[in-house]
Amino acid sequence: MLRLSDLVRFLFSTRLTAVLFIVFCVAMAAGTFIESFHNTTTARIWVYNAWWFEAIMGVFVLNFVGNIKRYNLLSIQKWPVLLLHLSWILIILGAFVTRYFGYEGVMPIRENTSSNTFFSEKTYLTVLVDGEIEGQPMRKKLQDDLLLAEPTHNNFRWRTDFNGQDVEVSYADFISGASEGLVEDPNGNYFLKIVEAGDGNRHDHYIELGEVVSIHNVLFAFNKPTQGAINVQWEEDDFSISSPFGGTVMTMATQNLSEVAMNEELPLQFRSLYNLAGMQFVFPDPPIRGSYGVVPQEDAPSDALTVAISSGGHTELVQVLGAKGISNDPKKVEVGGLDFWVQYGSLQKELPFAIQLDDFIAEKYPGTEKSYSSFMSKVRVLDEAPFDYDIYMNHILNHKGYRFFQASFDPDEKGTILSVNHDFWGTWITYAGYFLLYAGLMGILFFGKTRFRSLATTLEKIRQKKAALTAFAMMLC
Repeated sequence: MLRLSDLVRFLFSTRLTAVLFIVFCVAMAAGTFIESFHNTTTARIWVYNAWWFEAIMGVFVLNFVGNIKRYNLLSIQKWPVLLLHLSWILIILGAFVTRYFGYEGVMPIRENTSSNTFFSEKTYLTVLVDGEIEGQPMRKKLQDDLLLAEPTHNNFRWRTDFNGQDVEVSYADFISGASEGLVEDPNGNYFLKIVEAGDGNRHDHYIELGEVVSIHNVLFAFNKPTQGAINVQWEEDDFSISSPFGGTVMTMATQNLSEVAMNEELPLQFRSLYNLAGMQFVFPDPPIRGSYGVVPQEDAPSDALTVAISSGGHTELVQVLGAKGISNDPKKVEVGGLDFWVQYGSLQKELPFAIQLDDFIAEKYPGTEKSYSSFMSKVRVLDEAPFDYDIYMNHILNHKGYRFFQASFDPDEKGTILSVNHDFWGTWITYAGYFLLYAGLMGILFFGKTRFRSLATTLEKIRQKKAALTAFAMMLC
């Protein structure tokens, strides 16, 4: 029968240390291959965030602490080996603090604008439940971070109640890489397509006949005259447009530029570039019949999560788009007499200061169009004492416990994407571990009573004996 003393002895044994290092190396190699074949999220689910990987780290710490006592590493002669053990303990503890107490995200900023918010690295599912309690409107919030990937076994189920009525939210499906699109359907309704690039990236939007939509806070109405909106009217084969904003329209084929007068009804020009309300957009084609929904798309920045919502004996499937660095508007559905607002993606976090992008500079290799040699963000930190700073590779902005790295940029080179990290204690604990690791390695090489020094002394004695024998042999000759 296994005794507690035997288990403790095994936890502090050198044999276990060797086994742990082998298992750790195999796990890291497996994570690297999984990340290559699938993606980073899959590697996190199967390896890096798995309970057994964290258990390995915990046993490592126990083993290192036990070895300090077992091998009497607190003696002055063995201080280099003590530093090595302490460094490994601190590095693992630093990773623990980073994992559970630090957070990171991404911060997109366009030129000549400022922002004090960023998107979280983690993705969250948020469900708001609206109803009435004793005649008063009330809201209940359900929210948790999720790590989802197509190859893994995704599963979650939330059970709660609203005023005594059971509510359940459960996983139904997940698509990695998806977007909202239109599938042609002769029995469907008519949709008008709008293409715009407000943030430097192309975005396709569809307006259903008789609908009003908001695109970057600009209202568009299709056969539903709305005050303050850009109205598109369709009667038989005639299309017209009227706008509460003045601007221009350029015919792409001829490059002819004409004025768009405010609140004046004009013929709608397809495949022409409209510049209204500070936004450029195109109506590429006449309306088509179809059904609008989520379709898989490999290069899409968003993923699609489908959840099943059950309440009052009814169940509805809700499909929402979202991903790291993306926060879309919630989708509303009514189930069992309650209103549910469902949202998936990053959360917006607020900084105690703001960052303004004054200029983004991208340098290309000579003779190339898309091969960049370097890129840099010239920013101004808006705080009690504003200051300017340049962020580029290996030149990090540190301010009030936040670290900003140059991560990426918008395709039109007029906006930057910064990586944000807030992990003061985890960073310094890890740095302290690296410092002790370096000091311990130097100590093993040159100081202290260690096995390395013992081997070096033995080799020196052998060298001296060989030199003496050589000299003696030369004297005999």
